[in-house]
Amino acid sequence: MTNAAGLLQAYDEQLRTDAETLDALAVTSHGPLRLATFEGGRGFVTYRDLGGMGAAAITRLVSEVLRFYRDDRTIRRVEWKTRGHDRAPGLHEALVGNGFEPGEAESIMVGPATALAVDVPLPAGVTLRRVTAAPDVRAMCAMQDEAFGDEVSDRMAEALVRRLALDDGLELWVAEADGRIVGAGRLEPVEGTDFAGIWGGATLQPWRGRGIYRALTAARARSAIIAGKAFVQSDSTEYSRPILERAGLVKVSTTTPYQWRR
Repeated sequence: MTNAAGLLQAYDEQLRTDAETLDALAVTSHGPLRLATFEGGRGFVTYRDLGGMGAAAITRLVSEVLRFYRDDRTIRRVEWKTRGHDRAPGLHEALVGNGFEPGEAESIMVGPATALAVDVPLPAGVTLRRVTAAPDVRAMCAMQDEAFGDEVSDRMAEALVRRLALDDGLELWVAEADGRIVGAGRLEPVEGTDFAGIWGGATLQPWRGRGIYRALTAARARSAIIAGKAFVQSDSTEYSRPILERAGLVKVSTTTPYQWRR
């Protein structure tokens, strides 16, 4: 199953389920939606589909969701995850009208793990390894914030340290040069599915275009196969999409996050 239609069907059927929110602190059903609460005061809205709702019903639904999260004073921000192949009339307008801001659209990439599990030569002096110790996790997250142009924060690092303590399959991989982390990414096998997600792929600007991203992806794909996963999935920027396409993954749709902040 490597055609786009078959891969999209597998993505919808296996990943747009409770598997999307397994590590949430709490999940509440609201109509067709799953409203999740995560560490760090983060809300997250997802769903399999909107059940054929029209624009007026979707507008009401968005207002109800925002009221739900506003009433929880621990929530600081909410992400509503949309997919480009969904039938969702009026959703963009309803989200923007309720204070959500759209982010950059990303490509939903899906394909066999074996397509990525190849040998990739590394630049001289660069090595790969898995990290589990808290200082390494913090250094990895700080590098990713720098690579993405974000303010350096401990929020993600602390959440990942807690995840590692659960031993739920999460793997963190880094590339190092001269004692510094210069690239990183996560592997998240999805329990009860044929999938593993590859997330957070980042490389510092001076090290880009030298095979480090591909090598980190290959290492994670090999681990996914060992974990019994047949497919990998990633939401990819325009930097990583061409790399994954050349490796054999297929763009099956797009996803756009809409963010609300208190």
